[in-house]
Amino acid sequence: MISDRAAKGGEMEIVGVGSGIVECLRIGAMIERHGELFLQRVYTEREIRYCHSRRRAIEQFAAHWAAKEAVMKALATGRVEGVSWSDVEIRVGPRGRPVVMVGGPAKDVIRSRKVGDVLVSMAHCRTYATAHATAIARPSGA
Repeated sequence: MISDRAAKGGEMEIVGVGSGIVECLRIGAMIERHGELFLQRVYTEREIRYCHSRRRAIEQFAAHWAAKEAVMKALATGRVEGVSWSDVEIRVGPRGRPVVMVGGPAKDVIRSRKVGDVLVSMAHCRTYATAHATAIARPSGA
């Protein structure tokens, strides 16, 4: 795990950084206007279940949107490589720490850019959701 290496004094190389911010009302309006079609296009089933299970689900969806945007910017990816919103999944791990999972073409981008981990931080209030992501290189020899 990259973070363990850093704790032991190993050097980390940053591959890219990204940030995202979105108005919670904008995401709420998209969900209201497009319903399940929007949700399934942007979020994984796991993310949909998680966000729906939380108080203030719209803020959760917005925070996940901002995190996905930040991750895509950190990976310097986009539609050119065929990466879709649902190829990036934000899981909430132990003690609330967000964890980035990738699939589909995003996995190929991770490999080609030699990314070992993507660290992400999310925050939200009733008005805005924001996130920051840092892509870190795989340890050499890994």
